[in-house]
Amino acid sequence: MSSSAALPFSDHPTPQQPTGPDSRPARPVRTARRRRRLLSVVVASVLVLALVVAIAFLGTRVPTVGQFWRVLTGERVPGLSFQILEDRLPRAAVGLLAGAALGFSGSLFQTMLRNPLASPDVIGITGAASAAAVTGKLVWGTQGWSMTLLAFAGAVGVAVVLFLLSGSGRRTGGRLIVSGIAIAAATGALVDHLLSRTDIRLASDALLWLTGSLSASSWERVTVLGLALLVLLPLGAVGARSLRLLELGDDLASALGTNVQRNRLFVLVVAAGLAAAATSITGPIVFVAFLGGLTGRALAGGRPSPTLSALCGAVLVLAAELLGSLGFGDIRMPAGVITGILGAPVLLVLLTRAGSSR
Repeated sequence: MSSSAALPFSDHPTPQQPTGPDSRPARPVRTARRRRRLLSVVVASVLVLALVVAIAFLGTRVPTVGQFWRVLTGERVPGLSFQILEDRLPRAAVGLLAGAALGFSGSLFQTMLRNPLASPDVIGITGAASAAAVTGKLVWGTQGWSMTLLAFAGAVGVAVVLFLLSGSGRRTGGRLIVSGIAIAAATGALVDHLLSRTDIRLASDALLWLTGSLSASSWERVTVLGLALLVLLPLGAVGARSLRLLELGDDLASALGTNVQRNRLFVLVVAAGLAAAATSITGPIVFVAFLGGLTGRALAGGRPSPTLSALCGAVLVLAAELLGSLGFGDIRMPAGVITGILGAPVLLVLLTRAGSSR
């Protein structure tokens, strides 16, 4: 499988804009691209805010605007204060943070490996984080930071294995994807074994978590995920800047004084950490990293944009939560089920296009 054919990524260096007197036509193009990116960021931010308000406002009992404002300002409104402050707002906050983490992670993986299929949910990173978290949950009863650290260890361990199998990120075609699928199958088998050997009540809780749900969101989980992202997102921004130089090609980047392998490994660890932090809190909300990375790049005019990808990831999770809560009557559908339904056809189209181009 070729990672560059018929896909919006390439293993070749990105062409540089000409400089000098002949570069005048390039300046309006760059200005238009920046304006488009800024407009996309503003629209996506407004959409995220609107979805947060919708999740907080809508439910089994819909408050008036006055009641909603009174709850937000700290006044106790019987029957609404608990629903809004302890259920709906934590779900919205966790959905926003988890979606942003997954979208940012997807953008880093796809840019570093120059392959749209190289998102953490497709190549087994999320599966490894889930397996490590479920192992801790069922075997040792871990929660909170301990569960996040276990998920981080599992995700980073598998990411390093894939990094080595891909020749430090240089070979990103079928070998990488097949390796990731094999690892995902192995971690899935481990989870199935643990579920079959544990108490039925613990297994039931773990199964709900494995669907990728925001139903157990709380302010404690918001705090854990928020603090993790407070560390990882700035590191991800540093890694994204280093990827711009790596897009010139390994030889030229090395000639300019960049340690290519060290930079790739740094980005890999941060991207895996972002996916693991979100997964440890919500469970595996599949295809958000995959779709968030692709959508952010498309909105940025074909250039990688972790910020836009993070916003797109947040929109996907929040929209899936809203649809799952209100779109099926009395049945509450987990966000991970909705994103899986959305992401699977896109993945199949990309696989089909890549296969037909061989």
